[in-house]
Amino acid sequence: MRVSRLLWLMAGLFFLAPLLLAADAFREDHPERYTVERGDTLWDISERFLVSPWLWPEIWHINPEIENPHLIYPGDSIRMVYVDGDPRLTVERGIREVRLSPGVREEELDDAITAIPLRALRPFLNRSLAVDEAFFDEAPYIVAGEDERVMASRNDRVYVRRLPDEGAEDTYAIVRQGGAYRDPETREVLGVEATYVGEAGITRDGDPATARVLSSNREVLAGDRLLRMPRRDAQLQFFPKAPESEISGRIIDVLDGVSQIGQFDVVVLNLGEADGLRKGDVLAIYKAGRVVEDHVSRQRITLPEERGGELIVFRTFDRLSYGLVMRSNRHMNVMDLVRNP
Repeated sequence: MRVSRLLWLMAGLFFLAPLLLAADAFREDHPERYTVERGDTLWDISERFLVSPWLWPEIWHINPEIENPHLIYPGDSIRMVYVDGDPRLTVERGIREVRLSPGVREEELDDAITAIPLRALRPFLNRSLAVDEAFFDEAPYIVAGEDERVMASRNDRVYVRRLPDEGAEDTYAIVRQGGAYRDPETREVLGVEATYVGEAGITRDGDPATARVLSSNREVLAGDRLLRMPRRDAQLQFFPKAPESEISGRIIDVLDGVSQIGQFDVVVLNLGEADGLRKGDVLAIYKAGRVVEDHVSRQRITLPEERGGELIVFRTFDRLSYGLVMRSNRHMNVMDLVRNP
């Protein structure tokens, strides 16, 4: 009899667990409904409802009347509903302006909201690049500027060597060799920073070829390399999620020259696609426990790690990734740890 009761209890807990987990995912002060406004992000909206914003995809209820529920627009309403007793979030389309062209086609004027704030990423979207060690030995390079100038800037003519005979691009990024990214434990080089200098357009083939500087954020120098322009991530339409595999790594650098890490800072991780990281993965940041002197026992001990926030991966390379810190509970530093949330 006791065994039978235990089996029934275990079965009940098995079926009740998803409901408990779903209920625990919601904030106590969550709204019943929220109307999306221009400037919102998926993360912002998720934080209004959920304790952990990256759980959004797991408790999302697809409204069959919505053709693509993953695209959310200003004017839409996000509402909590119950499906088979479980709390879920769903979207109801709002009334938006449309432009009617001859026939039946319509075009929406409002763009779908992005997953994370693009304003924090724009300086890094196409200008933060990591390359392998061999790149600077093999890439096309600027050999000289016009009229014996040492430096060049926008609209100046420069001369380039080592362009490929076939498959040359019309436009390249101009980059300068930065520091090497090393694994903190093995000291192995994971990649090399390619510092963005500007863009150049090829105007005449040859050796040397002729190019014109289209834009620059600093002086263009002889020896700067040309890199194929990366694909532009116009909308960054991805959805926050936990990694599919077990992740454990460290922050090995922070971009833009800051020393302490806070919300909306961009950090470099010693993990990449080869380690199972994908764009949109959310990682928890743990502040590494510092070593202190125990004056009673006269021993040096390491304090426990403390959770410091979360980041979302927005660009991946083979062995490196860039992440944007979305939430920061305390100051964090290079060498702090990252793990599954």
